[in-house]
Amino acid sequence: MTDQLTASHETASSSIAALGAEFVRREVAPHLQEWEDAGTIPRELHLAAGKQGLLGLAFPESVGGEGGSMLESLDLQEAMFAAGASSGLMAGLFTSGIALPHIAASGNADLIDRFVRPTLAGELIGSLGVTEPGGGSDVAGIRTTAVREGDEYVVNGAKTFITSGVRADFVTTAVRTGGPGHAGISLLVVERGTPGFTVDRSLRKMGWHCSDTAELSYVDVRVPAANLVGAENSGFYAIAEQFVVERLGLAVHAYGIAGRALELTADYCRSRETFGKPLIANQVVRHKLVEMRRQVEVARIYAREVARRHAAGEQVIAEACLAKQTACDAATYVCDQAVQLHGGAGYMHGTEVERHYRDARILPIGGGATEVLTDLAAKLMGYAS
Repeated sequence: MTDQLTASHETASSSIAALGAEFVRREVAPHLQEWEDAGTIPRELHLAAGKQGLLGLAFPESVGGEGGSMLESLDLQEAMFAAGASSGLMAGLFTSGIALPHIAASGNADLIDRFVRPTLAGELIGSLGVTEPGGGSDVAGIRTTAVREGDEYVVNGAKTFITSGVRADFVTTAVRTGGPGHAGISLLVVERGTPGFTVDRSLRKMGWHCSDTAELSYVDVRVPAANLVGAENSGFYAIAEQFVVERLGLAVHAYGIAGRALELTADYCRSRETFGKPLIANQVVRHKLVEMRRQVEVARIYAREVARRHAAGEQVIAEACLAKQTACDAATYVCDQAVQLHGGAGYMHGTEVERHYRDARILPIGGGATEVLTDLAAKLMGYAS
């Protein structure tokens, strides 16, 4: 029976991977550089991904998803990166993965019908608004306020570095409804077009060029109390519950683009001739490729093991921090060496390894900076008071 279940899982994983790879080859690869230069992803791509069931793969069927697991989500993402998707493309296309889980988990049928289902179908684009100017990874220090007045909350504050914030139809926004610290934070869904809620500017970045990033402003924004996600002052815990998934997701970004950069580089080294012989004929080049492969494999295997344990219900907060760092370190090294081994070609705008090199730099910062997560891991592992 166990063998049958294993075979069934492998068949499903293979099918999901094939679907993701074909989607990238057909819908993404021919246009990605154009989107990179334009600084945005077309809304039509969300609709296409929604029709294929990609956006809702790891969401329950009860909220409009496909009922898949986190491990199947990893299979999908790995295949998409292997086919040439960029980290920026995946961040922009799958922002629903950070905008919706809190709403879906709340069980609020109205919010699920208004926001979760249409977003998973690709009809809406959602975003998550947590980071504030000067706040960085300090979620408990959120200063954006939401004061209850009758059937509404009046929101004042600002958010920055918000992925898909320019295009978003709604932003799941972390606000302070109570006292200082983590216990006073709530989540409110703020819709585009609400008076006082504006995109102050679209932020230009070193990488993730096709993924729009916004600075948002909230000035006396009146939000219906019905848009409260879960209980008041429970927002920090809702956000924290999703940190493991977000960090493992960024780990996949990291080892995914590293693996793609390695493949491109190995092919280049086989075909590129220098001094009358292929570049790969040089021992120093072969050894670099082996080290690149080692780091990718270690990052992938460890991240997938942590994901497996998380899916099994284990507490893996510290391990997710380590998995993210391991994968980010691999991406930093591998993408750098990919550019080096491509030589001048790797430094040219529009070369795929150049894109991965730029995109890799955000990964040790996003989803919790490495330094913050290392200190968190130290506390969870009993190495700090």
